[in-house]
Amino acid sequence: MNILKKALLTVSLGLSVGLLASCGTEAEAEDTVTIGVVGEDQDVWDYVIDKLADDGISVELVNFTDYTQPNRALNDGEIDLNAFQHKLFLSSYNEDNETDLVPIGDTVIAPLGFYSDKIASPEELEENATVAIPNDVTNGGRALLLLQTAGLLSVDPQAGTTPTVNDITDNPLNLQIEELDASQTARALQDVDVSIINSGMAVDAGFIPPQDAIFLEPVDDNSEPYVNIIASRPDDVDNELYLSIVEAYQSDDTIEVIQETSKGASIPAWK
Repeated sequence: MNILKKALLTVSLGLSVGLLASCGTEAEAEDTVTIGVVGEDQDVWDYVIDKLADDGISVELVNFTDYTQPNRALNDGEIDLNAFQHKLFLSSYNEDNETDLVPIGDTVIAPLGFYSDKIASPEELEENATVAIPNDVTNGGRALLLLQTAGLLSVDPQAGTTPTVNDITDNPLNLQIEELDASQTARALQDVDVSIINSGMAVDAGFIPPQDAIFLEPVDDNSEPYVNIIASRPDDVDNELYLSIVEAYQSDDTIEVIQETSKGASIPAWK
C-alpha cells in the first residue's frame, strides 16, 4: 500500500471511530434520565438510582440551589423529571408561570417545623418576637397556617392554603414575620427568635426534625397538598421509562431507606 492510500485509510478510520464514539455518547445521553432535586441529602434517590442501574436504567441527579430553578429547567427541557416540591407548590408554579407540569408519582411528606436557638417551645415566644418564614406563596402560607396551629396567630380562612401576612387577622404577640428565601431560613436562626424551616433544608443544616424542631407540623387529612411528588412535562405523563422510576421509588425497600436515612423527617406518602 502506497503512502497516500495509507494516509487516506488512517484518516477514514479515525473519522469512523470518532463518529462511532460520538454516536455512543449521544446514545448514552439519551438513555440517562436526569432528575432535578434541591438539597444535598439525596440518600434515598442514591439508593433508588443504584437499584435502577441493576435493571439497566441510568439516572443522574441534577442539584439546584433553590426552589425557583427545577420547574423552569423541566419546562425548558433541560432535565427530564424533578423531585423537590409538594403538590401545592407545583400547582402555584403552573398558575404563576402558565406552565402545565404534572405529578406522575407521590414520594414523601416532610413536616414543616419551628426551630430556635433561643427558646425550647412556642409558648416561650415573647411580644414582638421575630419569626422567619419561607417567602414563596405556598410554603409561606403553610408556615402561617402552622403558626395558627400552634395557637400563635390567626389567619383569614378565606385565604385557604395560601394565606399571606396580609391575611393575618389576629396576632396577640405582635410577632414580626420576616419572609426569606426557603434556602435562607436555617441560616437566619441566629438573627431571629424562631425560624420555620422546610424539612429538607433543616436536614441539610444538620437538624433531625423529630428531635430538634420545637414544634412540628402534624400529618393528617389536611396534609395532602404538601405531599412531595415526582413531576414531568405533560407529554411524558405515560412515559414507561419514567413510570418505572416511580415504581422503583414506591417500593417497600425504599420505605426502609426513607425511615432509616431521614430519622423520621420524611414519611412515605404513596400508601
